[in-house]
Amino acid sequence: MSLGGNVSPMGMVTSLFVRKMIAATGPGMDQLALLRSVGLDPDASADVKTMIVDTAYYEMLERIAKTVDVTELPLRTGGSMRCDDYGALGLAFKSALTLQGSYARVARYARLWTSVVEYEFEPTGEDTWFHLLRTGPRRLGMRLSNEASLASALAIGREVSPSGLLIPREVHLAHAAPKLTSYHEAYFGCPVFFSSDRDAILFSKAAMQNANKLGDEGITRFLSGHLDRELAEVAEMPSLGERIRDVIARSLSEGLPKMEDVARRLGMSARSLHRRLSEDGLSFQTLTEATRRELAEGLLQDERHSLAEIAFLTGFAEQSSFNRAFKRWAGETPALYRKQLTANASA
Repeated sequence: MSLGGNVSPMGMVTSLFVRKMIAATGPGMDQLALLRSVGLDPDASADVKTMIVDTAYYEMLERIAKTVDVTELPLRTGGSMRCDDYGALGLAFKSALTLQGSYARVARYARLWTSVVEYEFEPTGEDTWFHLLRTGPRRLGMRLSNEASLASALAIGREVSPSGLLIPREVHLAHAAPKLTSYHEAYFGCPVFFSSDRDAILFSKAAMQNANKLGDEGITRFLSGHLDRELAEVAEMPSLGERIRDVIARSLSEGLPKMEDVARRLGMSARSLHRRLSEDGLSFQTLTEATRRELAEGLLQDERHSLAEIAFLTGFAEQSSFNRAFKRWAGETPALYRKQLTANASA
């Protein structure tokens, strides 16, 4: 887990999306320069397994936004995606028996083309949410990337649909609306809600249970086995509990964070976060307490931090409150705990 001033691992995204986004900018941009700016060889072929740092991708999108209107850009990019662009994953998507089976493969194997995004199903009544979960500040580059990701999810869903007319019930985006929203409504074909508590597409259960036109049980079973082996070779993403604790630790110096604020930083609704914690037998309060204690114990090892500073960094308004909480956690005061650490180090 990354706490305090430690540096989190760099997020990575597939260069496939980067190349598609650049291609969608049109002739008004120097596309070769954009490719080079993120370390991609303009003469190399697109490869879903070639990755770039997520922040470099966001910065590139923000540079593009200074030159051209990017309102429609993520929709053009997402709409240009095809199953075959994703290699074995795209074939597994096409060969799944139902649309829900296809999207289940996206949720399971997303780690193969990004380390910064997860996807999740949430049944609700007669409908099903398909959530996009991404942590970090909601900078412009991330917002555009989220729109392109949801647009691409719908594009490949339409590709396998027998009618080709897959229409969601609703689309939700957590960021504020652009000046013009008609592009989004026209592309998705349904109401689009901005400033929502989630980034997600709402599908009817009937649509998710439709048979895919290229569904093949034998092929999808073979490809799933292949993808499982690839997934096993990829470093695992931090667990939800670890990511929650990381967000809490980074927020404590501003006061004790609320679950709603942490959920927003993780790219999900508070209800979804509460449900997932319950499924794992965890509670937000328990994780908060564990994070504060672990952070406090780590900071007490560094004598450059005064007890007052540690109280502040662990979310306490007063040192006396910190002292009482630490004694409850460790059975002794922070001063005695630090004294014993020093004695043990010199022994």
